Amino acid sequence: MKDYMAPMEGVTNFIYRRAYHRFYHPMDKYFTPFISAKPKKNLSFQEICEVSPERNEGMYVVPQILTCNADDFIRTAQLLKEDYGHEEVNLNLGCPSGTVTAKGKGAGFLAEPQKLDQFLDQIFSELDMKISVKTRVGTHYEEDWDYLLAIYEKYPMYELIIHPRIQTDMYRGVPRLGAYEKAVKRLKMPLCYNGNLFSVADYKRITELFPETDCFMYGRGLITNPGLVTEIREGNRPDKKTLREFHDCLFEEYQELLSGERNVLFRMKELWSYMAVNFTNYEKYAKKIKKSQHLPEYLSVVSSLFAEQDLVD
Repeated sequence: MKDYMAPMEGVTNFIYRRAYHRFYHPMDKYFTPFISAKPKKNLSFQEICEVSPERNEGMYVVPQILTCNADDFIRTAQLLKEDYGHEEVNLNLGCPSGTVTAKGKGAGFLAEPQKLDQFLDQIFSELDMKISVKTRVGTHYEEDWDYLLAIYEKYPMYELIIHPRIQTDMYRGVPRLGAYEKAVKRLKMPLCYNGNLFSVADYKRITELFPETDCFMYGRGLITNPGLVTEIREGNRPDKKTLREFHDCLFEEYQELLSGERNVLFRMKELWSYMAVNFTNYEKYAKKIKKSQHLPEYLSVVSSLFAEQDLVD
């Protein structure tokens, strides 16, 4: 079985990945938040941090690229290989954000199957690298999936990561498991399942429905409960001590990297918007964390939460 950390912009950056890798069950792959490929664009300092071996020691990191231009994808992939040693890159065809899809990128690219076909033909013809793809199953209609499958099966993808929702679903409702089943039955390439893995029970349900699937990508469920994969693979229940150490490691590293209390608080508050539900009676603490304006105030609330509440089953 293989486990992957999903790319989540503003959340699963190199600091988060390093802390997770230190305290919890290691992932087989860590995917970076997307790099937006543009003509003649060099990587920013933040993007260099995301892909540099020095910042990701001991981890198999896969840079994810967002673009609908084949030349830009090829240029960025070659840069990642030649300058940073990456042998695998991932194409983002899954982001449902309106600001992304309006430009025909991410899941928005799925609305133009002919253009997507030409794009894939060019990148697979010109690049000597492992190319994986993370995709949704359509934009507005699940029926689009049949056309997309016909395109995908033409190319030697290293891996196809499927989030079985359409773009307009965003993250609402339940994954369209019928669409994933079609891919399992039709495609010969390695597949990875992604979507609504929030608990051990969710994981077991997918493995029972699709026993052929041996690869799983965790996104919101893992950010909510960082101990999820540890429990799945090792049988160890999440505990407050490890979660507190994980939190403190993130907090200290963000203080070293970011300037000003505001930026550190923004990062930590975003994490607590997911993690707070792990605790009993978390609501009042979550509100105080959200309203905190200074680091001592923030730490006081967090300490009270850990001291006064337990992790939920």
